[in-house]
Amino acid sequence: MADGIAALFFPSVEVVIHDVAAGKVAYIANNLSQRNIGDDAGLDEFEGQTLAAVTGPYEKLNWDGKKMRSVTIATGNETDPGYLLCINFSTAPFEEARNALELFLSVTRLQPQPEALFRDDWQEKINTFLHDWIRRENTSLSALTRTQKKDLVMDLHKEGAFRAKNSADYIASVLSLGRTTVYKYLRELKG
Repeated sequence: MADGIAALFFPSVEVVIHDVAAGKVAYIANNLSQRNIGDDAGLDEFEGQTLAAVTGPYEKLNWDGKKMRSVTIATGNETDPGYLLCINFSTAPFEEARNALELFLSVTRLQPQPEALFRDDWQEKINTFLHDWIRRENTSLSALTRTQKKDLVMDLHKEGAFRAKNSADYIASVLSLGRTTVYKYLRELKG
């Protein structure tokens, strides 16, 4: 079991089996903690206590200072102390990825859009209105119903989105509608 779990989540998971009666490490799969089979399991304070079948997840610090999330599964009962199966998941690669993404996506270095460059960018204006509308409706672009698409086309018209040349084609494409459907909605609005 330990080998299977470690193989499935390699290289981020270590599985350690502790022999409670002996107070020793009985087995290690994908050793991340630099312990050895036969090492003291550090269970001196544990003697006589019973654990829940599953304890955790809880956080611990590895020898290299990197964080791990762990779960302990107890197999013992009142008559047989059994074993503790400890699954230790190194979160370090995910924390490093999160830190890199936060650094890359940080808005502190962004400058405002140059107004002269975007003054006549009708696509940007449509995109901004469209996604604000979607956020207000608490939906997503891919989940819009036919009725919502029609309402959105009507609201885009009220905002003046159809003044730009080719804007109807652009809106039809973004909303996955036929151009004729967009024009039909606009005719209904005018009619």
